[in-house]
Amino acid sequence: MNLRPRAAEREQLAKLGGSAFGAGNSGTLIWNFTGPLANVAAHNLMATVTAPSQSATPIQVHASAPAVVRIEPPRGWLELRLGEVWEYRELLYFFAMRDIKIRYKQTAIGVLWVVLQPLMTMGVFTIFFGRLAKLPSQGLPYPVFYFAALVPWAYFSQALTACTNIVVDNQNVITKVYFPRLILPIAAVFSGLVDFAIGLVVMVALTLSFGIHPPATVLLLPVIIVLAVLTALGVGLWTSALNALYRDVRAVMPFVVQFWMLASPVAYPSSLVPARWRWLYGLNPMAGVIDGFRWALTGHGQPPGAAMAASAVGVAVVLIGGLFFFQRMETNIADRV
Repeated sequence: MNLRPRAAEREQLAKLGGSAFGAGNSGTLIWNFTGPLANVAAHNLMATVTAPSQSATPIQVHASAPAVVRIEPPRGWLELRLGEVWEYRELLYFFAMRDIKIRYKQTAIGVLWVVLQPLMTMGVFTIFFGRLAKLPSQGLPYPVFYFAALVPWAYFSQALTACTNIVVDNQNVITKVYFPRLILPIAAVFSGLVDFAIGLVVMVALTLSFGIHPPATVLLLPVIIVLAVLTALGVGLWTSALNALYRDVRAVMPFVVQFWMLASPVAYPSSLVPARWRWLYGLNPMAGVIDGFRWALTGHGQPPGAAMAASAVGVAVVLIGGLFFFQRMETNIADRV
């Protein structure tokens, strides 16, 4: 078979290449022809047109092999693959931003709900637990005492609820596209930090209005915030994986959150707990977070001690166990959601 086009056809192609399309710097044009020129292009395997006045070397076109990505499940409990989370950090950012936008989409007052909810709860606690029950407030005004506990608690409860439902709510994405599933609960926890920051600003304004100036202990506030984030993430890893396997978890979570609030020093100071049981009470991670938050912002209350150390140990155990459990269940999540 003659692979070179005839002279007349070659001249016609050259004219088309020079006038209509332009022949590049090397005088070579690569194009996909249709119509009357399709036969010529088909005979010319590389579809190469060479201008008569220049010598050109035919371009060798090699089809590169497609990239093959092999996805394998974890081979053991100790294989966490945290490096993949960093590789998909942009996806993590977009998931978090999506959750923030959806939360306030088509709302009448938007982010004001972040302020109104704890403020209304603070008013109820101030009237019933403060004025009527006369519970101690560690020398703080009742509004400051209760709001200082409601800000971290509101973040924790919202992040835990979102974390629990995040895998099931994104089942359409999970069953079609591969990405590290660990990104979903992390994004749910990070998206709540915007609400937490707004509540923190209101908390500072409230303390200043009562004549309480933040002491030097406020420098330890980032440590306590990190402890709250890790607590929400550690517990959320367990509940999100279990919710993907058993839908009963979604129905149980409102009761768990309500019971957990009563077991935390939100409406009462932890000093009411007997001293011999305080270390056991400190195993509740939110007990150390709430006490530490009050103490860091106002200088009143119990400084971090045995209870805070117990809370930190409890958070570490829950977080590490949650990472291993979630990673192990990741192989079955796509089939169960």
